[in-house]
Amino acid sequence: MRLYLALFLPFLPTERLRICGGAPDDGPFALVEKRANAQRLYALDPAALEQGLASGLSLSDARARAPRLVVAPADPKADCDLLLNLAARCARYTPLTALDEPHGLVLDIAGCAHLFGGEEAMRQRIIADFSAWGFAARAAVAPSPDCARALARFSSGGVFKDNAEAAVAHLPLAALEADEDAHFALHRAGFKTLGDLAARPTRMFAARFGNEFPYRLERVFGRADRRITPLRPPPERMVERHFLEPFSAREVLDAVIADLLREAAFLLEQRGEGGRRFELSFFRADGHVRCLDVETLRPTRDENFLAQLFREKLDSLADPLDPGFGYDALRLAVPRAEKCDALQESFEGAPQSDSERELRELLDRLTTRFGRARVLRFMRGDSHEPERESRTAPVSAPPSEWSAPIAGEPPARPLTLFDPPQPVEVVALAPDGPPARFRWRRKMHDVLRAEGPERIAPDWRTQGLEAPERDYYRVEDVEGRRFWLFRHGLYERGEGTPRWFIHGLFA
Repeated sequence: MRLYLALFLPFLPTERLRICGGAPDDGPFALVEKRANAQRLYALDPAALEQGLASGLSLSDARARAPRLVVAPADPKADCDLLLNLAARCARYTPLTALDEPHGLVLDIAGCAHLFGGEEAMRQRIIADFSAWGFAARAAVAPSPDCARALARFSSGGVFKDNAEAAVAHLPLAALEADEDAHFALHRAGFKTLGDLAARPTRMFAARFGNEFPYRLERVFGRADRRITPLRPPPERMVERHFLEPFSAREVLDAVIADLLREAAFLLEQRGEGGRRFELSFFRADGHVRCLDVETLRPTRDENFLAQLFREKLDSLADPLDPGFGYDALRLAVPRAEKCDALQESFEGAPQSDSERELRELLDRLTTRFGRARVLRFMRGDSHEPERESRTAPVSAPPSEWSAPIAGEPPARPLTLFDPPQPVEVVALAPDGPPARFRWRRKMHDVLRAEGPERIAPDWRTQGLEAPERDYYRVEDVEGRRFWLFRHGLYERGEGTPRWFIHGLFA
């Protein structure tokens, strides 16, 4: 049986400003927005509600009723960002959390409640945590998201695991959250509660309000489960620890991380897998969540090596880990895993040598310490232009297949490329012939041998950007030095006087 916990934060916008210091400590307070060419109330605090104010009321009418009312402009985007932050904090209770606008969250707690002592204990824990963070909250547990939402927003909340239908039957019509026309028609027909609707045949409602209306009733009464779409898909491989008392000592933290890695390694071994990416989440007692992740070049479940990587990560953080008032939960997830035999093998199928393993572990440590963007490997580029024939990618990316050189032939490309190519002065035997001598860096070179031309045309990325074709020559001077030169532009096409450049050195 699936269970959902709906969380409603009725004063989220005003509490956001109170936490930031942008609201008065006492007295009625409200947020306003411009609607229908008038300033109207958008959200209120409890003191403003006690004055008889309501959302949608014009600001002039509100000040007439409550002269001491303090107002501030509404910021729905900031409210949404705060709700997303609170949803991330709820990951300590369950990995399945979804937004429930306006100002609410829905948590899929199936299989999680026993970690907190049951559904009611979990509900009370969440309400207490949100209260400690500065937010008033109501929560309800029910068999469907819509049922839990209705009970959280239109009742005092509670756990309705087996009596959800009876509890929903006492809710007002507003709990159905139908459009204004449907609500007005039902009210005129004499219906006052959702129980009144349940006692009538659904055919009459479908004929009057459409086929969606009976299905909405089924969901609100908990008979149909539409499931939720979590903000982040939960990883299939995950272990976690919860603590009655928060801790902050680094020695204890290292011990907990080692214990989590040991359990994750056992879980991966049972599945015949090794992890490629490991994500560790730190849940502080004040609600702050910090996530760290490490990646490996090959699938692994070596807990000692992974513990070393996480120590490297913690020690190299530019923004050091701040325990605050302590951690009350830690979670280790393995979002990326691959098949892994008990014996690691190389690409050729032979057991991995010590040097290969040490090189791989060194690259993993460097990546962990300096980041994926700073430990790179050369990859084959999708272009025939020399500047784009290779590119860099994180060392964790699959290696490219490079074309093998032809036996007995000199290399077609130099080992060293100049970026950008350097200009040279060339004397050629013919306008479109190979160079006979050239001056580079104020030194004259007499050409002994020349091979070419190899014509390279611009590809689709540079066509139309004044990028003429190039004629490349491999040349060797009388001292045995070998250069890669090209003529930029062609005489035959009337492109003016071509210029010469040196693009690389063979030796």
